[in-house]
Amino acid sequence: MNRLARLCTEQGQSPWLDTRPYLRDGVLEAMVADGIRGVTANPTIFARAIEASNAYDDQFATLTSAGSTVEDAYWDLVVCDVLHAATVLRPIYDDSGGTDGNVSIEVAPELAYDTDATIAAARRLHERIARPNVFVKIPATTEGIPAITAMIAEGVGINITLIFSLPRYQQVIEAYLQGLETFTAHGGAPAHVHSVASFFVSRVDTEVDHRLEHLGTADPLALRGRAAIAQAQLAYQIFRDSFTGPRWDNLAAHGAHPQKPLWASTSTKNPAYPDTKYVDGLIGPDTINTLTETTIAAFQDHGTLTRNLDTAAAAATLMRELAAVGVDMDDVGHTLEAEGVASFHTSFADVLTALHTKTRQLERR
Repeated sequence: MNRLARLCTEQGQSPWLDTRPYLRDGVLEAMVADGIRGVTANPTIFARAIEASNAYDDQFATLTSAGSTVEDAYWDLVVCDVLHAATVLRPIYDDSGGTDGNVSIEVAPELAYDTDATIAAARRLHERIARPNVFVKIPATTEGIPAITAMIAEGVGINITLIFSLPRYQQVIEAYLQGLETFTAHGGAPAHVHSVASFFVSRVDTEVDHRLEHLGTADPLALRGRAAIAQAQLAYQIFRDSFTGPRWDNLAAHGAHPQKPLWASTSTKNPAYPDTKYVDGLIGPDTINTLTETTIAAFQDHGTLTRNLDTAAAAATLMRELAAVGVDMDDVGHTLEAEGVASFHTSFADVLTALHTKTRQLERR
């Protein structure tokens, strides 16, 4: 059995693919056969896929020639991709009781700071797609938190994205629990509600390393490349603590599922670090790791399979060391959240620009 499949069978961690769901001609099916158990994507991934290839040209031309606006055509392309991936993954969803076999679609990035608009967009996407194994992605901004509660209270599957800090992660879990309690109190069956919390990893090291290098002295420099995994280990402890005790037991008695942490942004950004750093270092049960195709290939070739998320004491010590040299992890989180929202917004704008260009090119043919 290959390493990817063994992550699930031996370690209880689900490997998901972080890519455009388009992967036709049996490619996605082959990756599922190798051990992939879910798919995620984001506006940046879709933008790159649409801009860098002609795979969408025929479908896009058909849509626009039929009168669709460029933005409507974009959403049609994305929804088609998601539906394809949802179909491929449906057997895993059914076999796992809904804890795997999911694919995500993100609300428009410009809604990240608008609670009501996010709620409305999430409803529209779920109504449009109407597949039980599709998550709508909502960013974990201050304005996104009440949208999470509202959607879970309606029994809607949500992937909470762009989590960069422990305080924000705690807010996300609280929003999930409140939503489940409201849903249950109104007669809903929480056994049918699933959610994941996407905790971003490698970007944390990028930002923290930059701050440590700015300090420049020996003690700060010795801490480089350690913050991201340590913070994820502490997040894992928060997860385990949050889904135990009387409050959770009451929900679990009604069939509720824990909101699994999903490790996002796990490709290595710094070439000085191992290419499987954020897979090897984040292994533990009841978690998900989203992997790019490049990271999957590296892990299959030389990754390690050792549980290592249960080291919260050492991780807490590292956080104190970072604070002692002047690195404010809460500020790191706020910075990365703002950058993440801005990046997705830019990617969304870029892909619409690229599609407008394609429209003009197709008109000249």
